[in-house]
Amino acid sequence: MKRLSLFFALALGLSSAWAQVKPCEELKAEIAAKIEANGVKNYTLEIVANDAAAAGKVVGTCEGGTKKIVYTRQ
Repeated sequence: MKRLSLFFALALGLSSAWAQVKPCEELKAEIAAKIEANGVKNYTLEIVANDAAAAGKVVGTCEGGTKKIVYTRQ
């Protein structure tokens, strides 16, 4: 019984850690830093709804998968 209780306690603790989601602006800033570190100058990063159609390459998802970040090189 103690093992079962321990299992559930660990499962609840891990699920709360997984439930934390990264804000879109924070992720966008991290992606922008990586792109600029590679020497790319002319580009755009756009935050759109996950179900919205957008021209460009999806480079990340944020806010629990409800939004995506789209990269377009100019």
